[in-house]
Amino acid sequence: MSWFESLILGLVQGLTEFLPVSSSAHLRLTAAFSGWEDPGAAFTAITQIGTEAAVLIYFRKDIGRIISAWTRSLTNKEMRGDHDAQMGWLVIVGSIPIGVLGVTLKDQIEGPFRDLRITATMLIVVGIVIGVADRLAARDESGGRHRAAKQRKSLEDLSVKDGLIFGLCQACALVPGVSRSGATISGGLFMGYQREAAARYSFLLAIPAVLASGLFELKDAMENDHVSWGPTIFATVIAFVVGYAVIAWFMKFISTKSFMPFVWYRIALGVVIIVLVTMGVLSPHAAESAG
Repeated sequence: MSWFESLILGLVQGLTEFLPVSSSAHLRLTAAFSGWEDPGAAFTAITQIGTEAAVLIYFRKDIGRIISAWTRSLTNKEMRGDHDAQMGWLVIVGSIPIGVLGVTLKDQIEGPFRDLRITATMLIVVGIVIGVADRLAARDESGGRHRAAKQRKSLEDLSVKDGLIFGLCQACALVPGVSRSGATISGGLFMGYQREAAARYSFLLAIPAVLASGLFELKDAMENDHVSWGPTIFATVIAFVVGYAVIAWFMKFISTKSFMPFVWYRIALGVVIIVLVTMGVLSPHAAESAG
């Protein structure tokens, strides 16, 4: 991997990790459209450490509060009813599905799931799902001629069952094209949560899964020496800087705006990919490594 490729891929990772458009799909597509080798699941997981570092810094106050309350609740029974202490447990519970499936489906994630036809299909299907969830949320928020606006749930209403459902939605993002934020936020909207609440839990829920995945791939890469370290670290730093800016923008955006621009973008991109693969312009499979 060249330094120019790592610059572009780092920018793509930072720009798309937190938007409901699938960062793994865009890394795969950027390489395919440019005629580069597929950066691979290891590169994706390691650069995600950069974007998760941005989450840790942006939500540092929330995270610090949750860790402090959760730790104290282990020995102090009175703390166990505290919302922040409960959030600590709910993040752990919500991380179980992706942890189990990530290990179980590791070979598929690094191989068959990276087929561009699967990516395109997921872009379209999940795009439609996000669109439906967005419309349901908008209907609740605005009400109607014969219907009063409906109060949607906040994070204080989060239960173990809902945490597990959020976690299952997040696990779907193991398939490129799904989008971690897109799947978890739309799942939250279907369950009746506010946009901002669904997004906040989505970002907090991603921390254990992404960091664990990134560190696992980092260990594997160090043992097998199959990663271009300089460019990969450079891309990770770029992803961190860009990702932080995107989080700040996205959290403001979702409080007042619709997800429909992302929905139409996903559907259009998925259709273009299917057409290009069908015409033979793009290979559905990853480019072979030159060694």
